[in-house]
Amino acid sequence: MMSSAWRWKLMLVVILLAIVPLAACATVEPWQRGRLADPAMIFDEDGASVSYMTHWQEAREGAAGGYGVQSGGCGCK
Repeated sequence: MMSSAWRWKLMLVVILLAIVPLAACATVEPWQRGRLADPAMIFDEDGASVSYMTHWQEAREGAAGGYGVQSGGCGCK
């Protein structure tokens, strides 16, 4: 059996784990979305390189992975 001190600690941990995800929720107003759409907010270091490699891979494999328009593997996009 657990002592009451361990129960309180366990309950505190469970409550904190339940509350922490709620702190990440935020409402973004329409006029604030422009700042979030800034190119500096992109996770990739070099967006042009990622775009080129995605295009190359789609043309090479003949499939589009949800990055844009779909077409054949001939490279005639």
